[in-house]
Amino acid sequence: MPECSNCGSFVTVDYVRVFAPNQMANPRVCPHCEDMVRDGPDVREARSVRQ
Repeated sequence: MPECSNCGSFVTVDYVRVFAPNQMANPRVCPHCEDMVRDGPDVREARSVRQ
């Protein structure tokens, strides 16, 4: 089953299809990673509060 590479939470196959690059089986961040964002090939802390 797919999981978030950052926090390990379960994500759906549809989430992976939409938010992960084609060659990746798991997304770099997920909705459970509220303080993290994708930044190119990496993950970094959000610079502002996300709502």
